[in-house]
Amino acid sequence: MAERWNIREMALDTLMDMEQKGRLSHLAMGEALMQMQFASRQDRAFFTRLCEGVTERRIYLDYVLDSFSKTKMSKCRPLIRNLLRLSAYQILFMNVRDAAACNEAVAIAKKRGFHRLSGFVNGVLRAVSRGKDDIVLPDGKADPLGCLSVRYSMPKELLSLFLEQYGEETTKKICGAFLETRPMSIRTCLSKIAPEALEESLRESGVLVEKGSYLPYAFHISGFNYLSKLPAFREGMFLVQDESSMLPVEVAHIREGESVLDLCAAPGGKTFHAADAVGERGQVLARDLTDAKIELLEENKDRLGYPQVKIERWDATRWDAGLEGKMDVVLADLPCSGLGIIGRKNDIRYHMDKKQMGELAALQREMLSVAWRYVKPGGRLIFSTCTLNRGENEDNVRWIEENTPLRAVSIEDRLPQPLRGRTGERGYLQLIPGVDGCDGFFVSKFIRK
Repeated sequence: MAERWNIREMALDTLMDMEQKGRLSHLAMGEALMQMQFASRQDRAFFTRLCEGVTERRIYLDYVLDSFSKTKMSKCRPLIRNLLRLSAYQILFMNVRDAAACNEAVAIAKKRGFHRLSGFVNGVLRAVSRGKDDIVLPDGKADPLGCLSVRYSMPKELLSLFLEQYGEETTKKICGAFLETRPMSIRTCLSKIAPEALEESLRESGVLVEKGSYLPYAFHISGFNYLSKLPAFREGMFLVQDESSMLPVEVAHIREGESVLDLCAAPGGKTFHAADAVGERGQVLARDLTDAKIELLEENKDRLGYPQVKIERWDATRWDAGLEGKMDVVLADLPCSGLGIIGRKNDIRYHMDKKQMGELAALQREMLSVAWRYVKPGGRLIFSTCTLNRGENEDNVRWIEENTPLRAVSIEDRLPQPLRGRTGERGYLQLIPGVDGCDGFFVSKFIRK
């Protein structure tokens, strides 16, 4: 079993990997957790909490550390900076003795060859420990954007976008939701098992199960170590999927025997949801761009089954003449800025800016200019994203209407009752973290004339 101080060091190495190599948090953490597969559940949870917590609170942590240090965090050596963040997070947000966090940080600094800086590390962390109840945020009147940025650890550029598009009250709800811990969401594979039977199976495995907020086949689960150790998971009875991303297939109203194209399919939540709907007489063609994404799809197919699912590597910006007008449904859940899932992928906030959002909106239009051609006359295209940026969502709804023969139709009658009444004239829905109890998600529906 790994010792706690080893877990701290692994967390430090992972944070360094993310900062210096620019690796995405879920990839860097996933690799480390694979190395820790024989560690205790408590140690794995401790590691995950450290990495996720430091990432989501980085701006706040740097602000606090700068308040107690003569040397600003931006001027510190990368290892010392991340070590201070790691330790300050324990002092400020975890049930860890302050002295233990300080002592372990000093020991790690010395072990990593920073003997001369160990006193600096100790002094800063002891000061944080003494002053943690008296931390003062930037003045909300003199510097409202700076205050919100520190409070919610959100870059000012993204805050400005949220404020412009959603207003102050909703922006605070969105950013607050990103800092909350939420259980894992799963979708029942209805062709394999009834929701009630899945719930019973999970409870028998010691899993804590709550019903979803909107859909009868959705659950929230917690209290387990490895998914792969759950019989229901190994037997392909459910798939990890946020409740919001179940809506595209729900509103598509896919019927048994239909043909469906999932344009950007990995990891396959919508693909296999659609497979449940088309049944054995239908077909789902799942495509994505890279070998890694195709491998994810294949792994899920190996576990779940579904012979009606065909997986292909394909660039969604390329035209495939063989599919011209052949699909009853095209699921276009397209690459986006991911602003709606910052609560699950905390580092998105540090990698995304308005320039990239504009480029992604343009990429979406390039894909949509191809995708609509695959839809049969009378068929449906579902355009969705996991972002909150209207430039990628509502603006592209207008683009579709102005540049294709598709006609926007309301999804109102296919929505769960609690979500009705919000779709407006064009009939699309924007789900908002902190308001809807799920990821931020956008979904719209079009019919080919």
